[in-house]
Amino acid sequence: MALYDALGATYARTRQPDPRIAAQIHAAVGDATDVLNVGAGGGSYEPPRTVLAVEPSQVMISQRPAGAAPAVRAVAEHLPLRDGAVDAVMALLTVHHWADLAAGIRELRRVARRRVVVLTWDQRIFRERFWLVRDYLPEAAAFDDSRAVPADRLIDLLGGGRQEPVPIPHDCVDGFGAAYWRRPHAYLDPQVHAGISLLAQTGDDALAPGLARLADDLATGRWHTRHAELLGLEAMDVGYRLIVADH
Repeated sequence: MALYDALGATYARTRQPDPRIAAQIHAAVGDATDVLNVGAGGGSYEPPRTVLAVEPSQVMISQRPAGAAPAVRAVAEHLPLRDGAVDAVMALLTVHHWADLAAGIRELRRVARRRVVVLTWDQRIFRERFWLVRDYLPEAAAFDDSRAVPADRLIDLLGGGRQEPVPIPHDCVDGFGAAYWRRPHAYLDPQVHAGISLLAQTGDDALAPGLARLADDLATGRWHTRHAELLGLEAMDVGYRLIVADH
C-alpha cells in the first residue's frame, strides 16, 4: 500500500498503543485461543495470543517490535489463510483504507472461527463532537465523509453484531485523529499531522487556513473560553466504535 509506505514512516513516534483503549479491545477479543490482526500496521493493540499479522506496507511491518507476532505482506481482500484458521480476527482503524470493503469483511468472516472485532468511527458523531473538524478543518471532515464506513453497514456485512463506544482519554498516548481533543496545540505540530491519515491525506494547503485560525484562537485564549467544558473531562466520546460480531 503506497499510502502507508509514505504515511507510516513516522508512526513509531506518535502512534503508541494507549493502555486504556488496549484493555477495551482485548476485552472485546475475549478468550480467543489465537488471533489474527488484519491491517496490523506496527502491531499496536495486539493481544498476547496474536499468531499472525497481515499488513500491505513493508514500511509498517518494519516498525513492528521485537517479539511481535510474525507478519505477512498481504491485503484484507485476499487473506493467505484457510477457512476457520483462527479463533478471532481483529481489524483496527483500517477498514476505511480497503479497496473493496465487502470483500475484506467476507475474508475476515471466512478465516474467523468465532469472532471478528473491528475498530472504526461514526462519522456523524465525529463531525458533531470533534471541534477540530467541526470548527477549523471542514476540508478534513469532507475527506472523511468520502471514506468513513457507517457502523450499521459494517454490522450488516458481518452478519450481525454489537457496537460499543470507545471513549478517548484526555491524555491518550496513541496519536490518531481525535487523540488530542484536550491538547489543541498538538494539532499545530507537523509531526502529529504525519501520524494522522485524516490530516496527512487532506494536505497542508487545504489545512493551512483552519490551522492558522486555531493558532490565533489559542494565542488569544478564545479556544479555551469556547471549549472550557472540555478542560475538566477525563475522557470523551467522539464517535470511535468497536464492532464485535460472533459466528
